[in-house]
Amino acid sequence: MTPDALAALHAKCFTMPRPWSAAEFAALLASKGVFLQHSPAGFALGREIAGESELLTLAVDPALQRQGHGRRLLSAFEAVSRKRRASVALLEVAATNSAARNLYESACYRESGCRPRYYTPPHGEKIDAILMRKSLI
Repeated sequence: MTPDALAALHAKCFTMPRPWSAAEFAALLASKGVFLQHSPAGFALGREIAGESELLTLAVDPALQRQGHGRRLLSAFEAVSRKRRASVALLEVAATNSAARNLYESACYRESGCRPRYYTPPHGEKIDAILMRKSLI
């Protein structure tokens, strides 16, 4: 997927945190340790550094959600993370994003912390970021 295609899909999926631009995706893809797993339905963008793999973002076309695509992309992210010798996978998710939290919890991610009032939605009160982790070994 091109940075433009990544940005377009990200914009369809997110208002908060704000959608990332094509320039931001291009810069991330050029960064050390960053990897992309994608399918026609969506993508998972990760970064592995020093044995830790972080899920930077996961996006599935809204018209194709709740069909297992997110789970498959998450599994692909984990597989690449293991190949890169990461022993742990990390992510953050908005406390209000129950669908994503359910996906991560069902994949054995566990809450490991909280960043209070981390996300600023377009309207309303700030939202906590829930930190999650999963052992990959």
